[in-house]
Amino acid sequence: MTIKPSLDRRIQTLFPVALACLLVLGTSRLVLDSLKSNQSSIFRVYGRQEGDEHKKPVFVLPEDRFEKGCDVFEGQWVWDNVSRPLYTEESCPYLVKQTTCQRNGRPDSFYQDWRWQPHACKLPRFDPLKLLDVLRGKRLMFIGDSVQRGQFESMVCMVQSVIPDGKKSFHRIPPMKIFKAEEYNASIEYYWAPFIVESISDHAINHTVLKRLVNLDSIAKHGKSWEGVDVLVFESYVWWMYKPLINATHGSTDDIQEYNVTTAYKLALETWAKWLESNINSIKQKVFFMSMSPTHLWSWEWRPGSDENCFNESYPIEGPYWGTGSNLQIMKIVDDILRESKINVTFLNITQLSEYRKDGHTTIYGERKGKLLTKEQRSDPKKFADCIHWCLPGVPDAWNEILYAYLLQNHQNFM
Repeated sequence: MTIKPSLDRRIQTLFPVALACLLVLGTSRLVLDSLKSNQSSIFRVYGRQEGDEHKKPVFVLPEDRFEKGCDVFEGQWVWDNVSRPLYTEESCPYLVKQTTCQRNGRPDSFYQDWRWQPHACKLPRFDPLKLLDVLRGKRLMFIGDSVQRGQFESMVCMVQSVIPDGKKSFHRIPPMKIFKAEEYNASIEYYWAPFIVESISDHAINHTVLKRLVNLDSIAKHGKSWEGVDVLVFESYVWWMYKPLINATHGSTDDIQEYNVTTAYKLALETWAKWLESNINSIKQKVFFMSMSPTHLWSWEWRPGSDENCFNESYPIEGPYWGTGSNLQIMKIVDDILRESKINVTFLNITQLSEYRKDGHTTIYGERKGKLLTKEQRSDPKKFADCIHWCLPGVPDAWNEILYAYLLQNHQNFM
């Protein structure tokens, strides 16, 4: 009769212990599940196994992707002074004087408050932390001329504010500029190559503007800096359009001839396409090509009867518009080359949407030959207004929002 009470007492003693163990195990499982979820910042930082540097814990949601078949380049500029601008001149220390129009005296800031809205779908809201996670362990490089440098600076400004001081760096190593997000082991870079192929204008600072000589079948020197880059964004247009003819070589570098610009451009892009086929791993690398950035040199094109340029313009052009600053022959050459390419290249056709933005250029509030315009030069906008480069914040931010959308579109969630 004494055995049962003793057994009951043992069971009563063990029951709380067993219950406590179950509670501990259950709680531990919940914590581990939470840590493994994509929402856990702790897992993002500490939850990687050795060798997982290139796995991406970021989770791209359905609302982060635009609908398949939607043309994000067809749309309109919508006034939005609530969510725009995405940054300010004061908040981004990496802008050069060429693009800081407010600091340089531009009296209006309307150009900063327009958002590009596609007709048939929505672009995802730009999230710098999500972009940095997509770029974790990767290099994003912009390659081209000073217009492309503006897009590079725009992208750096769009992400840098979420990175703590001491965790980011910026280096100028001509012909490159390199911004690094240390905790993400990610970099956003720029490479000066105004013709993509090699030329006598390849020095990032001391380059000739008037006397242009292009080596149409030479690209290896540039290509060494592009090898292994995860995301390449190419652009080349304005430097080709200085005159209808351009001095170039093809074959022997001693055989200099005058080429029609469109012929030379086609030969240069064929050289570039061959380089892609020999050097790009489409599984690991993504390649983009930006269409031409339009110029707004003649106001009579959007305001018949006038004889000015983009100076003092404060609003976009409404309705259909295509200016003579955008060359349709060049557009067709790019289209033909990309169609024939064995490497998948995403064409970002920002020309039409940028055509509307006659208001977004630096005009007299930028630089000329590396120096801000003098008072005398500013008093003559018809001669000195820059209707090629863009103020920042401004139009290039929209280009980067579209690039961001495509990076999310192509992103494979890591489970």
